[in-house]
Amino acid sequence: MNPVSQCSDADVTQRRRGEVAKNTKARRSFGQVLKQRNGTYRARYTVPGAVQKFVNAPTTFDTVEAADMWLTRQRVLIADRKTNPTASITTFGEYVDAWLAGRDLKESTRVLYKRQIDRDLRPIWGDQPLAQITPAAVRAWHAGLLPGRPTQRAHVYSLLRTILNTAVADDLLPANPCRVQGAGSVRRQRTIRPATLIELERLVEAAPERYRVMVLLGAWCALRFGEVTELRRKDVDPDGGVIRVRRGVTWLTGKPVVDTPKTAAGSRDVAIPPHLFIALKNHLDAHVTPGPEALLFPLDAGGDVQISPHKFRPIFSRARRAAGRPDLTFHQLRHTGAVLAAASGATIAELMARLGHTTPAMAMRYQHASADRDRVIAEALSELVTRGGSRQ
Repeated sequence: MNPVSQCSDADVTQRRRGEVAKNTKARRSFGQVLKQRNGTYRARYTVPGAVQKFVNAPTTFDTVEAADMWLTRQRVLIADRKTNPTASITTFGEYVDAWLAGRDLKESTRVLYKRQIDRDLRPIWGDQPLAQITPAAVRAWHAGLLPGRPTQRAHVYSLLRTILNTAVADDLLPANPCRVQGAGSVRRQRTIRPATLIELERLVEAAPERYRVMVLLGAWCALRFGEVTELRRKDVDPDGGVIRVRRGVTWLTGKPVVDTPKTAAGSRDVAIPPHLFIALKNHLDAHVTPGPEALLFPLDAGGDVQISPHKFRPIFSRARRAAGRPDLTFHQLRHTGAVLAAASGATIAELMARLGHTTPAMAMRYQHASADRDRVIAEALSELVTRGGSRQ
């Protein structure tokens, strides 16, 4: 008797399936089906251009036909550009390294991005293939991101969204999985109260003499800390009444890094209020060494190293306590300058130019009620009543 005739129909079917799986690599034009020791089948396909990199099916299959159907679906999705196999084998860590290397960034921005990537993104997403970063996974990650630090939280989320926007542009992802509403913006936790004119006067008086003009420029010219501490003799024209902002200094690496402003708007000429002319000229004569490259506010008198935020903080803290404003930061002097400029009648466009902003929304963030200006308004309202009464 023929041995084959003694086999059951199930045995014959199983043997044929094994033969199909065994020979599938030679006959299949797309992908492979591999039989496992437990009798199931694994499907995978190679990525064109990749070296020994396969995209594996998320599960194994009970039959060769089921594995074959999965491969067919993947081939259709790739043909319809609904999936990119490269995204299935490229990890976020691999992609973000190439992304950062290929960006034209200021050195300070590059340092900041790398710090945020290494601290907040790579530990979570580094080994994840891009295709596996889903909206649900991003939402869960964001829920526990940097609690109690809303500004940093928004910046890190915005960075991830920017990186994955590039992945979408590279056709690696069909859509950006960063979809948490409002996650990239920060709501101000408290209302910033600009310094009044009296508080500003007290603050200047309490500051060491060689830093008094620095406080004045921070307020009346609305300069950033990194801008004012990089000012050199060549940047100041006291006779023409102009400060030329062309550079800034940052300390992200622990050392001063001097660079041009981040945007074209940041490079600007700022008119000096005339009441500062004498103080500025006296400062140049008494505290700034000769030569165009001499710093206006060095760390050490006559030195050539900028004072850092860390070194300036205790100096400013003593002055602000003496002025009765222990809450005031140097950056809030910039708010003060914006409010004073607005109170003088400056338009949004004029504020943008003076502050070095690129959008009206950014300039309007500094529109805070000035206590001094509010008093002027109140007095003017009373004058209306007085004048009206005299005519009756």
